[in-house]
Amino acid sequence: EVSGLDLAWILTGLWSAVFLGALDGTIVATLLSPIGSYFNKSHEASYLGTSYLLSVCCFTPLYGRLADILGRKGAELLALTLFGIGTLLCGLAPSMESLIAARAVAGMGGGGCVPSIVVTDLIPLKQRGLYQGCANILFGAGAGLGGPLGGFLNDRLGWRWAFLIQVPLLVLSYLIVLFKVNIHLPSAPQTTLEKVKRIDYLGSLTLVLAVGCALLGISLNTSEEMPWRHPLVWGLLLAGALSALAFVAVEKWVAVQPVMPMRLLTRRTPFFVALTNLFVSISAFSGLYNVPLYFAAVRLTSATESGLHLLPNSIALSIGSLFSGWMMRHTGKYWILNLFGAFLPIVSSVMFSAWTSNTSDFHLWFDITPSGFGHSSLITSTLIALIASVDRADVAVATGISYLFRTTGQVLGVSLSSAVVQGLLNHYLHQRITGPGAREHELTAPARPTQLIERIRHSTAVIPTLDAATRAAAVDSYAQALHAVFILQALVSCITFLCCLPIQENPLP
Repeated sequence: EVSGLDLAWILTGLWSAVFLGALDGTIVATLLSPIGSYFNKSHEASYLGTSYLLSVCCFTPLYGRLADILGRKGAELLALTLFGIGTLLCGLAPSMESLIAARAVAGMGGGGCVPSIVVTDLIPLKQRGLYQGCANILFGAGAGLGGPLGGFLNDRLGWRWAFLIQVPLLVLSYLIVLFKVNIHLPSAPQTTLEKVKRIDYLGSLTLVLAVGCALLGISLNTSEEMPWRHPLVWGLLLAGALSALAFVAVEKWVAVQPVMPMRLLTRRTPFFVALTNLFVSISAFSGLYNVPLYFAAVRLTSATESGLHLLPNSIALSIGSLFSGWMMRHTGKYWILNLFGAFLPIVSSVMFSAWTSNTSDFHLWFDITPSGFGHSSLITSTLIALIASVDRADVAVATGISYLFRTTGQVLGVSLSSAVVQGLLNHYLHQRITGPGAREHELTAPARPTQLIERIRHSTAVIPTLDAATRAAAVDSYAQALHAVFILQALVSCITFLCCLPIQENPLP
């Protein structure tokens, strides 16, 4: 047990990392277009999200085990160190490739910023939803501030400061955790070497290969030179599938302390909670990255205004999570709450798909609100459902599994939606832009329309500078591609709803 003051310090240190993680996420979502245009590589901008989320996806379950092996403090300090180094390198990156690599380093730390494991040690289960709701208020505040702050810093000082400004705050969070988080877990005396040997290295490696190869294969498909039939694309997808099978085999038969115990996923509630987290995250992050793109490429707004359109979503994130925690504390129930949270993203996705040039400002600003409210409510209630369904000894690992499926969904939401957008955008631009190419924005002879198409795909900043006819073709192509993504997003949200139905209701002590 800890005193109220010490608990406040502990939560401040842990939740500040949550705030910065959310801030970082929406900053990057807002700055994809400006950063892509800065390096003239907008077609690669989605890798900034994918590389970070891929690292988070691969390291999150590992931290679930590290929290048991190294202790809560040791795992959290390691995570904050990697997150801080990666963020600093992002601000100093000289090229798109180095920036993508720096995002991957930051993701290695971001995967360990999982305060719910520590909160589980300190707070009774029935009250935990309320504390999770409070954490998500900070998450929502960070997400809400990230968009407009990223846009403002980009327009005033340059995009690099959107990363550099986070570093002092991460140092402060590190110091709070270093001096205030002291949770001692009952265990047999072990040396550091013995603890390190307990880590599931083979399982972690096969997980990285499975997710990484699959996502790289999908991402390469966004290039016109890499269609699905290309040997490299097929080879990567096949390698990903084989690595996934190897991962399952290692976790089931080889690993002594697996990062993902298969015995948990063979149980009904953990299995469907994992699927629910996967699909709701696909839908949420598809919207998070494509709504700003819609305003940048179709409405031709500034980075600041594009980021501001995420603000209602962030406010809804905070309210939805707190509402979910309050309801569970007062009723001890969560099954109906799960269905309610899963239904709302369907509403938002359908409304996104109905956006046209005549859509009112009210809809453009607030159609994203149900998605944010439902997403945060569902994430909170399903986490409590998962914890209530496993033994206390499995809580840290089960929480890591939940975050693994959540972050896998985030990676897939960004990468798959980007693949769809880029593939359809390329198709529609070739339909609309034809001819010798001399009239299209002062291209020098013997320029071809294909060169202009590549410029439009590589940099949304080109669009406002085009002549009226070509600008209209570019805007319409982006609008049509994003319309298809929003329809697919609605279908994924429907799958989320169906996955909630089998989750069992267990009593909350």
